[in-house]
Amino acid sequence: MSTIVMAACWPLQGMSAAQKSVLISLADQANDDGVCWPSVATIAKRTCLSERSVQEAISWLQAVGAVFREYRVNSSTSYTVTPASYKPGAAPAKRKRSGADGAPGANSAPPAAGAPGADGAPPPADGAPGGADGAPQPPQEAHPTGAPGAPKSSLNRKRNQQRTAKEPFPPAAPPAPQGEGDDPETALQNACRATWTAYCTAFLARYGVLPVRNAPVNANVKSLVKRLGYEEAPLVAAWYVVHVNEAFVVKNSHGVGVLVASAEGYRTQWARGQAVTGTAAQATDKTSANADAIEEAKRLSRERAARRAKQNGEGGND
Repeated sequence: MSTIVMAACWPLQGMSAAQKSVLISLADQANDDGVCWPSVATIAKRTCLSERSVQEAISWLQAVGAVFREYRVNSSTSYTVTPASYKPGAAPAKRKRSGADGAPGANSAPPAAGAPGADGAPPPADGAPGGADGAPQPPQEAHPTGAPGAPKSSLNRKRNQQRTAKEPFPPAAPPAPQGEGDDPETALQNACRATWTAYCTAFLARYGVLPVRNAPVNANVKSLVKRLGYEEAPLVAAWYVVHVNEAFVVKNSHGVGVLVASAEGYRTQWARGQAVTGTAAQATDKTSANADAIEEAKRLSRERAARRAKQNGEGGND
């Protein structure tokens, strides 16, 4: 996930909820260059839309410059999210689908290939516009084979339905209850994504750069979510970067591995609202040691007093 691309996409206005959902889904899977290559089926599952709705949204986003789609031979389609090029005024006009108030209805729809037109009129000639009175045809939906001469998209749908390079968290059964309506895989992925986003945002604010993300980091984020739970893991991750100033932690630039190594301890500090520094820990140890020494001195004093009392008693009997 690219925080930079995601942050640039959220403020965009002038699009439907479905179009915004598809755009955010692509940004969530994109790298810092805005490039990703999820399948339509994957986007549909993530956005709770039909595959047809996803294709229509992508076509609209491409028309207004928010997304650039590149068909690649023998490979999945590549998408480049370009929020800086978004021009809502370039959106295609919506078609009127009802026949009310004089709008064209079913009788003015273009006839099917080879079928007679309305009122027995012959079908339009090849290449002629199919709308009423010579009106231009509506935009065509994207087809897997593409237009003549255009690069073909991949038909290897089984490959496209596999996990992509931007879906790093493998499915696993979560140890805590998931959200209502979420399956275990989706719940765990959403929790890991929320935790990483919280950690990444706090890290960027503190250090001015984005943290490294690789396979070991992904595994640590997943481990943190399992150990602290879906709701607390993002909160503890952000608090850890902002408030923990132990010398060892700062030396390691608040690495996720250090957080996971003492996850329960940092969770307790977060719940109490107080970070324990190295100096405070040493002071606590010193106080505890002093208390132990005082108790030991008291015990020895009592033993000496008891021995003296015993000796004095025995001397008095003689």
